[in-house]
Amino acid sequence: MFRRLIDWTLAWGHSRYAEPAMGVVSFVESSVFPIPVEVMFLPMCLARPDRAMRYALIASVTSVLGGVFGWLIGFYFFDLIAHPVLEFYGKVAAFDALKEATGTGAILVMLVTSGAAHLPPMKVVTILSGVVGFSLPLFILAAVVARGGKFFLLAWILKTYGPALAELIQRRLATIALVTIVAGAAVWLFAHFT
Repeated sequence: MFRRLIDWTLAWGHSRYAEPAMGVVSFVESSVFPIPVEVMFLPMCLARPDRAMRYALIASVTSVLGGVFGWLIGFYFFDLIAHPVLEFYGKVAAFDALKEATGTGAILVMLVTSGAAHLPPMKVVTILSGVVGFSLPLFILAAVVARGGKFFLLAWILKTYGPALAELIQRRLATIALVTIVAGAAVWLFAHFT
């Protein structure tokens, strides 16, 4: 099933409707869709480096709006909408574990790590943030920093260094994700214990 979703997403990335399709994928990926927008974003930036910053802006804005939608689902419609979605993806146990460990600092760390490296999945964090009533303005600010920072950094890297670096990033994505998580945890620990 996921292979078909990835193929479908990539096909949209090569169409003349690539920008609106990427915006839609970016929006729904932040609340319900399982395929990361990077599946479209990276090839689009590599194919048209002159538009990389434009793509970053589209992905950032729509991702943050999708995150707000996920927050609203969690805040207003968890039992009706979010719980069945989490059951469908097999993420109820992960969600419950995150909910138990939630505080402002934990949500901020999760927003940064999920926004930058999808750990935990962004849709889980956005819905969780709404369920626990996390401050919506602070949520938006954290999402702008995490998601916007990632998309603009990737766009700049791909525009500047091109395909060779993109290949390196793909090969080392696990290491990059781990470093991001450790850095986020260090920031949280520093903020929490000082």
